[in-house]
Amino acid sequence: MADHDRLHPLRPLLKNWVWEHGRIGTRYLDCVDGIVKFDEGKKSHFAAEKYIYVPLGKDAQDVVSEDGPAIHETGLARFLRAAQLGVPEEAGSAAEVQRAVQDCVELALFSEYQLEAREAFARYEQEPMFEDEIRAAVVDDIRRIYAGKPEQLALCDFSVLYGLPIPLLISETPFIDWRVRASPALPFVSLPLGPYCLLVGAPSGRRSRIGPVVWKAATAMGPLKDHNRRIAERARLWLVATTDDQLVAAQSHIAAARGPRQEDAKR
Repeated sequence: MADHDRLHPLRPLLKNWVWEHGRIGTRYLDCVDGIVKFDEGKKSHFAAEKYIYVPLGKDAQDVVSEDGPAIHETGLARFLRAAQLGVPEEAGSAAEVQRAVQDCVELALFSEYQLEAREAFARYEQEPMFEDEIRAAVVDDIRRIYAGKPEQLALCDFSVLYGLPIPLLISETPFIDWRVRASPALPFVSLPLGPYCLLVGAPSGRRSRIGPVVWKAATAMGPLKDHNRRIAERARLWLVATTDDQLVAAQSHIAAARGPRQEDAKR
């Protein structure tokens, strides 16, 4: 992404990690060179990777863009701020909160398939294919891998855990499907909304696409205690935290795995 004035689709989430004590900006670990850095301002310029947005689901149109999912920015910003501050009464109406959670799910899925998309681009670029053919092949791959995932997530019961005791990390792939990435598997999916708040979904068995969002003050991470470790393990481009100490703690892991990533990290 050459245009640094173009805002990353995950920026609504990243705004909750902006530090405003003395200096305004974001602490992050550059996973490509392994250096802890500070990004001045509120625009998250460090999140500058190329990405592709692929509409998913049964009703997905063939229009594919580089703009990211269409979200309701005002409602989502209000929801994210309320989650970080632990004031559910300021999140909006039940319908507005439901819409904001749907936007979060869109952003979660968008972030989830970016690594597969980069790997697919690298693979098809080795073939005698035109650029539009490569793009179409990548889109087909993403839709095949993620077929049915939007419908699965739409039927989850979602909870907002706020007031968490430890600050959360966030990376370019912040969505965790604990059903497939934990051992033993856990019946949850999660997305960090801010350093002290987490969106958690659990399969409900409902057939309706609309379910109430529950707000819970949380004094412990419970079964999701490995959240930060899993976020750090999957980071390929950048890792954001509220303190340098958290990033320094993740540096050794990032450095050990950095070698084989450097060729494709910024594709």
